[in-house]
Amino acid sequence: MFAKVSSLGLFGLNAFPVDVEIDISRGNPQFDIVGLPDTVVRESRERIRSALRSCNISFPVAQVMVNLAPADTKKSGSVHDMAIFMAVLEAQRLLNITTDGCTFIGEISLNGDIRRINGVLPMVMLARELGIKSVFVPYDNASEASVIDGVEIYGVKNASQLIAHFRGEENIPIYPHYNIPETAYDEVLDFSDVRGQQSAKKALEIAAAGGHNALLIGSPGSGKSMLAKRMPSILPPLTFEESLETTKIHSISGLLSDDMPIITKRPFRSPHHTISSAGLAGGGTIPHPGEVSLAHNGVLFLDELAEFDRKTLEILRQPLEDRKVTIARASGTVTYPCTIMLIGAMNPCPCGYFGHPKRKCICPPNKVSGYLSKISGPLLDRFDLHIEVAPVEFEDLSSKSKEEPSSAIRERVIAARKIQEERFKGTHITCNALITPDKLQEFCPMDDSAEKLMKDVFDKLGLSARAYDRILKVARTIADINGSEVIKRQHVAAAAQYRSLDRKYWSGGK
Repeated sequence: MFAKVSSLGLFGLNAFPVDVEIDISRGNPQFDIVGLPDTVVRESRERIRSALRSCNISFPVAQVMVNLAPADTKKSGSVHDMAIFMAVLEAQRLLNITTDGCTFIGEISLNGDIRRINGVLPMVMLARELGIKSVFVPYDNASEASVIDGVEIYGVKNASQLIAHFRGEENIPIYPHYNIPETAYDEVLDFSDVRGQQSAKKALEIAAAGGHNALLIGSPGSGKSMLAKRMPSILPPLTFEESLETTKIHSISGLLSDDMPIITKRPFRSPHHTISSAGLAGGGTIPHPGEVSLAHNGVLFLDELAEFDRKTLEILRQPLEDRKVTIARASGTVTYPCTIMLIGAMNPCPCGYFGHPKRKCICPPNKVSGYLSKISGPLLDRFDLHIEVAPVEFEDLSSKSKEEPSSAIRERVIAARKIQEERFKGTHITCNALITPDKLQEFCPMDDSAEKLMKDVFDKLGLSARAYDRILKVARTIADINGSEVIKRQHVAAAAQYRSLDRKYWSGGK
């Protein structure tokens, strides 16, 4: 007796179709699974035996061979349990309704319950591409799967319910399509809570408007972390395509909830400085996304930047340029996207008061130099804006006047992003920070005075080619905020001003 049931597998972010083929024939009773299954897949034999007993169905006393095709692709996880379970039933002719046009993904427990799995969203997206009409998933994953249009989603609670459906006894209802709500900022920290720091707020507004990386440096208690944690409140809402991209990464990491099955707010990830290289960039035997990919289309905030292991920080250099992380393993190579805004915050020295206008630094010069050298030149070069966060004045802290709320700043950011959206229509570029070198001259035209100032800045500061590009992109964003199509002298001057802290601190600390 032969049967074939459709399933889906996952490696990294890439889903792939799997045909569960089963042959039940005479011979010594045994149950084998072939087709490059990992240990978890092979263990499904015991889960399926027990689940069948819980449904009062005897497992066939025969030679049972299951093949997961294509046989040359590694299969991992418990995602194929439900498909193998259905194949056993269909091969024994215990079902009255065909499984053609259906695909099954989910884990079966010993008592027949269908358990939640990770990575449902990318698999359902593939099912739609393949023209599969009906997808059976664990009930706890149904909300996540229902985000995708054009596919009928069936949320299955247990094996008995699944059997009843395909015997025509009791239909499993189609799960209603999930309507994505508008982005809400009610629970997000607000910039109105931050007293003073007008220059730092303006710099972060520029960073948000153009998607630029920013480094905040200042003494303890000046408000660096407070400012950075409020960045999500001024970022523009995710587009639907960006939401799906971001949700796919969170889906395979098991970070989605039933209440919010799709990511509608730009992610804000803030790992502790003790994080490992694999935790930051991703890794593992079966490669999983790291913090840099979980922050895709959002913000990765590294507080106490100089306290991170230097080797861990250096891993970020290539992803910040390529906007993707590639992890190679013997089982295959996985690429995760990581289009992020990197926000770093650090003190200028171990005691925190190097360069402070009122308090004296107690660190020896070699300690200051050693502390700052934890941030290498190439990594520092990848920060578009260097922002000095000065100590807050008493007048600002005691002032009764209200600070500008995030909603007002966000309106200006969204207006600037709309200008960029119109400018980059028909390209893969979404914001100024992503302008490729070959498009700089086209998208960043300067008037004569701006071009002359840029030449003077380049020669005087001894900028690298990367620093030149980044200053030009920041100037483009400042011009957008000011409603100017052409980059003018004042825009270049403002952008160049945000590249001066490496001269003050890194040169002064040596």
